Amino acid sequence: MAAETFTPTHRMAAAARRGLRLREKFGRGGTEVGVRRAQQLAGRKPVTAEDVKSMHSFFARHAVDKQAKAHEWDSDNDPSAGFIAWLLWGGDAGKEWADRKAAALGKSRES
Repeated sequence: MAAETFTPTHRMAAAARRGLRLREKFGRGGTEVGVRRAQQLAGRKPVTAEDVKSMHSFFARHAVDKQAKAHEWDSDNDPSAGFIAWLLWGGDAGKEWADRKAAALGKSRES
């Protein structure tokens, strides 16, 4: 049986592309893992259940980045490294999507 995969949304892909552009422009934000995730999302390539768990965990760990004082959240002129990283993982759309998918995966494993 093939592993279940999910297709990233257009909003997630757009956030990932924005994150890649900002990272290139400002030279900060995210890791190589984040860049690979952004490339996956930007291309709307299939996301596995393991990817969903990783995304869900990333967003849970990095929600505090929104409180950073250096640079700005949701800025194209002086974005924080945390904001760029957040975008690389699909932005707010990616967080909402990963939360929903992770919850559904948890329920399907319980039954």
